[in-house]
Amino acid sequence: MTLGGILSGPPAIVAAGVSVFSDALRAQGAEVHDVDWRPPGFGSAEDLAAVALDPRRAAANRTAVERLMAAGSVLVDVRPARDVIGLADRTILHAGPPIEWADASGPLRGGLIGACLFEGWADTVEEAERMLAAGEITLDPCHHHRTVGPMAGVTSPSMWMWCLEDPVHGGQAYCNLNEGLGKVLRMGAFNEEVQTRLRWMRDVLGPVLQQAVRSMSDPLDVKSVLAQMLQMGDEAHNRNRAGSLMSLRELSPAIVAVEGWAASDIAAVLKFIGGNEHFFLNLGMPTAKLALDACRGIPGSTMLTVMSRNGTEFGIQTAGTGDRWFTGPANTPVGLFLGDYGPDDANPDIGDSAIMETYGIGGFAMAAAPAIVRFVGGTVPDALATTERMYQLTLAENPAMAIPIMGFRGSPTGIDVLKVARTGWLPQINTGMAGRVAGTGQVGAGLVQPPQQCFEQALKALAHEARAAA
Repeated sequence: MTLGGILSGPPAIVAAGVSVFSDALRAQGAEVHDVDWRPPGFGSAEDLAAVALDPRRAAANRTAVERLMAAGSVLVDVRPARDVIGLADRTILHAGPPIEWADASGPLRGGLIGACLFEGWADTVEEAERMLAAGEITLDPCHHHRTVGPMAGVTSPSMWMWCLEDPVHGGQAYCNLNEGLGKVLRMGAFNEEVQTRLRWMRDVLGPVLQQAVRSMSDPLDVKSVLAQMLQMGDEAHNRNRAGSLMSLRELSPAIVAVEGWAASDIAAVLKFIGGNEHFFLNLGMPTAKLALDACRGIPGSTMLTVMSRNGTEFGIQTAGTGDRWFTGPANTPVGLFLGDYGPDDANPDIGDSAIMETYGIGGFAMAAAPAIVRFVGGTVPDALATTERMYQLTLAENPAMAIPIMGFRGSPTGIDVLKVARTGWLPQINTGMAGRVAGTGQVGAGLVQPPQQCFEQALKALAHEARAAA
């Protein structure tokens, strides 16, 4: 057949993967032939069999899912890190698995330098770098302290923290206050603009929020806000517009009623919250942390409890292996860039905010927020297909986190290491991108996946545990 003959006839369409593509074509009257294809899985046959045949697995995963679904989240206080988690002087928390200064990426180094300047431990950038290189500042992951931090995740003793509780399981989780977008500490910026904002957050924003939260007759139900924002076009990781506005609505009556502050201070607090579209993220993250911490220490469970990155390595933890980290080199996100920035300016993946995907929202709920593609790249069909694909990697659907466009189907929840290994598909994460060079700040936003070797390590460890228990 000539080329002209091919083009003159009806197209022959073959679709592989999730059904959203073929369904869309059929709706337009096209004939589609579906092929049941998926990427090859990974892991040795022996390890896959050991985990799959572990007699504890079904009941353990059922328990993990039940605990995750039942967990609640209410805002009970706002306090400095030194008070709420006993953060010692000359100690800084960071995102991701453990790391030393010598291995830290640009944005993490920038955040650590900025924290040293903010705390007054150093007067210059050079002095801060010397102290960090000499080991005079203790570095520890946020996750080791029931805490999460977006991007660099840097939390120092004087920074104020949201304090959340799970009324069902009794857990606590914490997160610092969100600075907004652009040149911010969590993106590795540390100039005087950043320092001025941090001092205002320490001296005004934190104390005002503390008085407001403590005065509320009923605590803010953060899980409820999280569920509602998915109905309003947010996916709760890179898009938090509705959640931030709902939080402002709930907090503002108490904020305007606090005593002992000038009207200009109260106005500044309200303006800051109203102008910060990511304000809610730092409430959503500890909400996810509460639910996943409730699933820790369940022998035989193959469900993830942590996905996190420090800008150099990506780390995961599972319910069946406790606090053990499984790590691999962090990938660099692919997406859209701000201004004149491009791919060469982006640092590898960083931040504790992948706790949102671990909980089953964020990149897993992209179908709830098709407008997110304008921020991270891709198309609306991509967003729908991503959520559809994530159902293949998870243990359950969370009815509390319903997705309207999918008939109010619950978001895909409870990432299963075994399913990831069998399908060869990796979890999808929506994320911001920090500049590779310390001090740059945010350069864009995009999509990223964990390195496969994290899951290979977790599968092997779970197989070892299964054999030991047999």
